[in-house]
Amino acid sequence: MRAAWYEKFGAAREVLRVGEIDTPSVAAGEVLVRLRTSAVNPSDTKKRAGSFPNLLDDGYVIPNSDGAGIIEAVGDGVAADRIGERVWVYQAQFARRFGTAAEYVALDARRAVPLPEHVDYEVGACLGIPAMTAHRCAFIDGDVAGQTIVVTGAAGRVGYYAVQWASQAGARVIATASNAADADACRLAGAAAVVDHRSATFAADILAANHGARVDRAIDLEFGANLATWIAVLRTSGTVATYGSTAVPAPILPFFQLMYLDMTIRFVIVYAMPEAAKQQATDDITAALVAGRLTHRVAARYPLADIATANEAIEKGTMRGAVILTID
Repeated sequence: MRAAWYEKFGAAREVLRVGEIDTPSVAAGEVLVRLRTSAVNPSDTKKRAGSFPNLLDDGYVIPNSDGAGIIEAVGDGVAADRIGERVWVYQAQFARRFGTAAEYVALDARRAVPLPEHVDYEVGACLGIPAMTAHRCAFIDGDVAGQTIVVTGAAGRVGYYAVQWASQAGARVIATASNAADADACRLAGAAAVVDHRSATFAADILAANHGARVDRAIDLEFGANLATWIAVLRTSGTVATYGSTAVPAPILPFFQLMYLDMTIRFVIVYAMPEAAKQQATDDITAALVAGRLTHRVAARYPLADIATANEAIEKGTMRGAVILTID
């Protein structure tokens, strides 16, 4: 099969290769998916750069966790009627070497979720890390109806879905964006108000957008950079669900301020989600896709041969939607 892989860590253009390798065989409990699309996410580029030093101990890695395609074969214990099923896949390259940047992937049947007939394969590739992370952030502390939630990076891959999940579940969402186009996208996704996270009065702007009252929750892309803001705007016993802290990767926690607020901080990553949370997320994603309740942002599309360019696009940090590889 045609695939992309790397055998050492480094810059995308220096280490990523594209060529022919053996098609995987399907084991018990697995499905073999003929992929049509694969998504490049920040976690994929970080792995390639060496964030998991032992990742290559057993050999080369085919990158990318998310994708979509058609099941062509099943292993023992998997119903034969799944053959021919359109699916989106997630967690393909976690705790294992072989991801979705290839014509085929064999993986646990639980990680291949039926994709409704009317949904494009490129949308299917958007759902694993972005939509599931957003779902976990929105609902990790229960029902959000009637609450006010701030979503930072709301025009990005995860934030855009978080605005939709929270607003559709009855929350009032205050989104953050730094330009007019992103602000418009946030409002279309369901945000009741939008503030500029680059403003020198960021915290005051959030409170003003909530009529002077403190907010219930935050879903945050930049935890370290925004921690002081959450101390200023969250109500007592409020919650921050965070999935990133690139600008300040090792934040100092002001213990007593956090304790006096009884603040809960949730650190979210798809791979570590409990299986029950993964199942709830995939069930809710399926229901939303069937009903047409989710909108999706695809920022760029590249052929598999241009995977290095796709990685570089993600690493620039300016993409406001998914970066998709098409696999012919």
